[in-house]
Amino acid sequence: MSKSRRILAMALSATMGLTMLAGCNNSGTSSTPNNTSSGNQSTPNNSGNSGDASNGKVYWLNFKPEADGTLQEIAKTYKDQKGVDVKVVTAASGSYSQTLTAEMDKSNPPTIFNVGNALGVKDWKDFALDLKGTAIANELNSDASNLYDETGKLVSIPYAMECYGIIVNKDLVEQAGHNVADIKNFETLKTVVEDIHSRASELGFDAFTSCDMDSSSSWRFTGHMINLEYFYEQKDNHWTECPATISGDYVDKFKNLYDLCVDNSISTRAELATGGHDPSQQFKDKKAAFTVQGSWEYSGIVEAGLTNVTMIPYYCGVEGEEKAGLNSGTENCWAINSKVSEADQQATMDFLVWCVTDPDTSAKLVKEFGAMPYKSAAASENAFLAAANDYANDGCYTMNWATNFQPNVDEYRNVFVSALNAYNANPSDTTWEAVKTAIVAGWATQYNAINS
Repeated sequence: MSKSRRILAMALSATMGLTMLAGCNNSGTSSTPNNTSSGNQSTPNNSGNSGDASNGKVYWLNFKPEADGTLQEIAKTYKDQKGVDVKVVTAASGSYSQTLTAEMDKSNPPTIFNVGNALGVKDWKDFALDLKGTAIANELNSDASNLYDETGKLVSIPYAMECYGIIVNKDLVEQAGHNVADIKNFETLKTVVEDIHSRASELGFDAFTSCDMDSSSSWRFTGHMINLEYFYEQKDNHWTECPATISGDYVDKFKNLYDLCVDNSISTRAELATGGHDPSQQFKDKKAAFTVQGSWEYSGIVEAGLTNVTMIPYYCGVEGEEKAGLNSGTENCWAINSKVSEADQQATMDFLVWCVTDPDTSAKLVKEFGAMPYKSAAASENAFLAAANDYANDGCYTMNWATNFQPNVDEYRNVFVSALNAYNANPSDTTWEAVKTAIVAGWATQYNAINS
């Protein structure tokens, strides 16, 4: 098996269990809108050929703001080559649920939208075409991350496999006299990080990039890093569906890593609530050796001239974490609108097939998104996905995206961020207890809010 296929196989298998669970995250989902336009809901021509799509159009409501430039370019190329209009609208960060609901109520709703978890399936299954046996589903090289409703209808299919953790500039770590290979757990990570931070003036770079809590950055901690708490709790309790409550047994492990990042970064705690820094650019400019981010950052990092980079796990002090791997999964899944005309459905199907089979286009998408689980898609050269594969090959456990269980995600994270801001303004046992309350009691509150 080629390296790129091993990477993809690892990522797919890592998410198999997660996508079978009944999650409660509503990121990228919302209440069912009022749109009841019937259209023709029959399954499009499975050949993937244009056929009856001559008068069709495509409207992709994009879930990933960082991909907007690439998708606009691809839309223009398709129009130039095929003569079919492709509209790409990108929802602002953290607003996909509201934007999708609003757009679905319009006379010309999206023909492609994101359904990335079990609650999304529940909310949007009636608006999604059954993709079983369609041309785009037939291009998949695995069905491990497909999302079905209770009747077996294939509601959405993945278009990107990703991973996240701690990105490391190995050159800077070595300049500081350390070796990334020696970082095996929280204790060894802490030793390296605190040493670099203590010598930042001498070295010319710090340990971590800024850890801002504004909307452009807070999700790295309240949507990603907190996954370590959920993952280990899920592992202990064998969640098979979204729990009504969580114990918070690993919140203090989250605190270990969060404090390490914040206390050894370019910016002080007092600056984090306001934010305004650019952690990605700080890393590219070699102002810090570590940053908390995901595989989607790889292409920009390489374009900035950094090639000796890797990704390491969220080491936080959990027993046995020497065998931890990266956080791998996806919430990026295509659904096709069943309420639009048959011509629009077929045009959309043709467009998606072209996206994953055209060599140049799939290469652009793979560069933007990482590995794509399609037979003819270009192979990924993303070193962070390769790192995820290497950990798995070494027998390390993959941390699946248990954060996808977060209930009523926007409200949940808003309270979480507020508590972290209060803690950063005045770090103490009391303010940290409020953070724990936001994580644990907030879970129950938001679970009840969406299930009452």
